[in-house]
Amino acid sequence: MRTLATLSSTKLVAPVTAYELQEYLLTKPQVEAPVIHSFGPGIYIREVTLKAGTVAVGHHQNFEHQNIVLNGHVRMLRDDGTTLDVVGPTMFVGKPGKKAGYVIKDTVWLNIYSTEERDIEKLEAHFLTKDPTWIDSQARKRAADSFIHNADREDYETLLIEFNISKEQARREAEYEMDQIPFPMGSYCVKLGDSPIEGKGLFATANFQVGGYICPGRLDWKRTPAGRFTNHSKSPNAEPVLEENGDIHFVAIKPIAGCRGGSDGEEITIDYRKALILNNRKPLCLV
Repeated sequence: MRTLATLSSTKLVAPVTAYELQEYLLTKPQVEAPVIHSFGPGIYIREVTLKAGTVAVGHHQNFEHQNIVLNGHVRMLRDDGTTLDVVGPTMFVGKPGKKAGYVIKDTVWLNIYSTEERDIEKLEAHFLTKDPTWIDSQARKRAADSFIHNADREDYETLLIEFNISKEQARREAEYEMDQIPFPMGSYCVKLGDSPIEGKGLFATANFQVGGYICPGRLDWKRTPAGRFTNHSKSPNAEPVLEENGDIHFVAIKPIAGCRGGSDGEEITIDYRKALILNNRKPLCLV
């Protein structure tokens, strides 16, 4: 198996593909790669920070799109095994395909897409193709993590009893669509993804420190994706905070890790008891 150092040479000793690199890298510890998702009128910007000395392998890009390297130096792997140095600041149109590179200097890289969509799962499904090797690795990780959250699922059932809410009622209220809105335009370090706790969940894509603002959960009495999909935990890492105007945002109450390699970071969780109380509901023991 080729070593990571091969990418630092001007020409590889033997051709290696981005897919081969990915298969190898998935067996190794993953490094921090924080991602910021930004939305403006007709535009989506995915900003990733890459640390020097690491090898990065991207998902297959389906279309040409604008790239801006704000700073840094990455030695990119070409299909024929030769390399091309990308040194920031620079701007270029990226071609379709799967890319890999050796990060020589800390780099901030922006992928810029023309779209009105603000659902990151839909954006990734449209602009990127994730190959089976990577998909399988993520599925195995979720399956391994699932049993860890048995206590969270049990505590969820306990709180339903405490607040006299049936499972059917809870599901109806969660899935009600008339009070759901997208995140407003801006920058976010969160995204939705498949949860080992239940269904979809909210995941960090960059680190959050204790007390750090995460994202809005309710705006003008409408639920954002965070307000709709953030899962319950017996030991949450975030909490909802009520603002004077009735809006709700989430803050970190524990350090929360963001993306490592190409994987989403930690799932962001809250204690639904506090969310219910903020919505003027009381447990039976307080009635």
